This record gives sequence, C-alpha cells and structure tokens, in this order.
Amino acid sequence: MNVAYVYPWDIVGDPSAPERLAGLGVEAVALAASYHSTRAATPYHPSHRVLDVPYPAFYLPIRPSSWSRLVPATPTWTPEDAYLQARDALKAVGLQVHAWTVLTHNSHLGTANPDLVVRNAFGDPYPYALCPAHEDVLEYCEHLVKEILTVGEPDGLILEACGPMGFGHQSVHEKTSGADWTPADSDLLSLCFCTACADRYPADTRDRVRAVIDRTHPTQPTPATTATTHSTQSTSPTTSSTTTVAPAPAPASTSTSTTTGTTTPGNTTTGTTTAGNTTTGTTTAGNTTTGTSTPVSTSGIGTSSTAGTTTPNTQPLTIEQALGELTDEVRAVRADLSDSLRHRLIAVARRTAPNTPITLHANPNPWAAGAFAPLPSGEPGADVLVANCWGDPATDATRLAQLKDLSTPGQRIGAYVLALPPRPADAAVLADQLRTYAKAGATEFHLYHAGLASPQRLAAIAEALRQHA
Repeated sequence: MNVAYVYPWDIVGDPSAPERLAGLGVEAVALAASYHSTRAATPYHPSHRVLDVPYPAFYLPIRPSSWSRLVPATPTWTPEDAYLQARDALKAVGLQVHAWTVLTHNSHLGTANPDLVVRNAFGDPYPYALCPAHEDVLEYCEHLVKEILTVGEPDGLILEACGPMGFGHQSVHEKTSGADWTPADSDLLSLCFCTACADRYPADTRDRVRAVIDRTHPTQPTPATTATTHSTQSTSPTTSSTTTVAPAPAPASTSTSTTTGTTTPGNTTTGTTTAGNTTTGTTTAGNTTTGTSTPVSTSGIGTSSTAGTTTPNTQPLTIEQALGELTDEVRAVRADLSDSLRHRLIAVARRTAPNTPITLHANPNPWAAGAFAPLPSGEPGADVLVANCWGDPATDATRLAQLKDLSTPGQRIGAYVLALPPRPADAAVLADQLRTYAKAGATEFHLYHAGLASPQRLAAIAEALRQHA
C-alpha cells in the first residue's frame, strides 16, 4: 500500500482535490487529524495560495467530556469538522483515509502548561515538546487517539512524535547555529530533566551533561587513530544523520571540508556543520530547521595542534562518549519514555478499534527525539513501521534495513519519501530512490507531501510509482 500525505485544508473547499490525489496511483491518503503550527503553500486551492496555521489544532469536533486537563485547540482557518469533510470526499473516490496523528509536538499546550514540557539539563523549557513522563501528557495522547478512532473512524492510524521531542526545532526565527554545538551536544540537549524525568537518571547525569556542553572538564580522549561513527536523530515529522570521522590526520596547514546534505521532516530538524573537516548540512522541507556548527582542529581529526605538538582532542564525538559509564542507564530511561507512551496508545487503539491498522513513525536509533520516535527494540503491536527517508538514499536505506531487522513476521516496513525540495521534480530520480528503499526492505511508500507539491512534482510521483509497480 502506498500513502500520500495531505492536510485537511488541501481537500476542504477544493472539489478537484480527491480526483487529483487518486490519480497519483496511491491506495490511501494520510490525512492530518492533529497537527502542529505551520505555514503552508496551497498551490491548487481555489480560495488561497498560502495558509498560515498559527497554532497546533485538532481537526475533529471537540467533545469536552472526552478530555481532561489538556484539551486541543480548534482551528479557525478550517471548519471544526475539516477532517470529516475531507475524509468523506476522499473515500468517495475510492481512497482509504488514515488519520495522521501528531502527539507530543504541541506548542499551544506546551506554552499553556510549562510544567509538562521537556526541559534540558540547564532547565530551559522546550514549549513545543510535551514530555511523556507526565501522566497528564500520557492521558492527553490516549484521549487524542481514542477520539480520532471514535469520531473520525479512519481506515488506519498513523502515530507521529510518539515519544519525547528534542532540541531540534524551528522556533520563530531560529538563531542557534552560532553556538557551535556538536551532534553529541544536540543529543545531550535533547535529554529531558523536567520534574518527572530528572530523578530517573543516575545522580550526577545533569552535572555531566552541563559540563560536557560547556566544556568545563575534559572528557574521555579519542585517539586520532580510531575511526568513530556518530548517529543522531533530529525529527517530523523528525531522521538520523551519520558522521564518520576518519583516522588519517590532515596536515596542520590544510583545511578540508566535506559536505553531506540531509533532509528532515517538517517539524524537527538538527543540522550539523563542522568547520575544517566534515560538514553535514540539513535542509528541511516543511517548516522547521535547526543548524549547528562545530569548529574542529585543522591539524587532523581527533587531534589538536599547539606549538608544533599534537595532543588528543577531548571533545566528545558521540553521546556515548560524553556520558561514559552513565550511558546504559540514561539510554534505558530515554527508551522507556517512548515505550510507555507507545504501549498505552496501542492498547487504547486496540480496545477502541481492534481492526484498525496502526502505523508508527519510528527510528532504530535509541537517542532519537522528534517526529520519528526511538524504536531500538521493535514493536510487535504495530502493523507498519515507517522510517524517515528524506536524506542521502544510502543512509536512508541503512535505517530502513535496521528497522526491517527489528520487525516481526508479517509486519510491513514503510519508507517516508520526500517529494519536495531539495529533491528534484524528476520521476527517474524518484523511481531510483524507491528501488533503493525497496531493496532495503520497504514494502510501501509514504509520500510527502501531495498538498504542497507542484503539478510537476505530482506528475513525478505518479510516474515513479508507475515505474516501480
């Protein structure tokens, strides 16, 4: 089954939208039932071309008795029942409709309830990130799923941000790149130390994290002769980027640079720029991009040069190196946050609509934070596991293969494929990527985004799917 992603406002008020989507050759549409704030192009709509969505909203009628402390907001830019109107129009042309459900990414509720949001080791709140360590947040997500299944009656349920959000996020005009934080720093800044999380970690975890980020004490040296691989999750819904540090040092007078472009789903992106040796830039299709840049000695990766001498570079290259002996315990705490939320939501979904298939946006990286939540041990309770495929196709394929290895017999693997810039509007290129993802284990393609894509891009999607069929 192939799935095209859309917003309710792409369908409501545009009578031509359902047939246009059916013409892509997909069997289903992922229709946003709850979604974060954004600014979206609407290239086909008869009434507008740009729609400003100033706050996260729920696109089904809100029944007050169905909620507790946290109640989602009602949109003003679409009808209150926009999901239902769009669902009916799509089903009328033979398309299945799956409810695209964004869970812990909600700046409206986070701003109104600062005691329930993720806080880093310095106590800084992330208002867009509801922390699933809080019972109120868990209950809100349960109510969200139950209402969508009860009122929306979708053909499938898609869970995004089914775990803690992290540091990477576009907030107003993002101004974080000049801090020169490394990929390890971004992972460390994604660890939550809110009142419900802080005591779960080993006693000195907060001090260790703060010291590493501020460089106030040396960490375990990394030998210049050892190759180190770092994998980090941004995340949008959002993806992992992998930076491999080569063992061979460059001459002291030489500055080299390598650039790898990655793309990350709309709501959570961390890009890392390393001056002098390795550069990973991140481009976000959608509305969220965070960039960080890291200066590295030009005398050789893993070493620093002072007065003609070479000494080990004590800057951590991975979150594991930064946390040292605390790694296993901290990682277990992080995994438990996503596991607990996921298990509760699958349970309520099975009670409410036993035969409705459940799709998880997931990442095998245990440190993942964002739209694609960490799933290092798999999830047999889900029907489909979907990995982000917005970056380098080879890296995407590796992630897909890892997710495939975690799957159970009969469980489907989906590739969340970007059809927006910086990807070209080229059917041959897209078809080649689909073949790469299929070889890695993908049995279905989730295409982002059929409402935002130009006519040329929609034509490329349709032709690529036809070639792959």
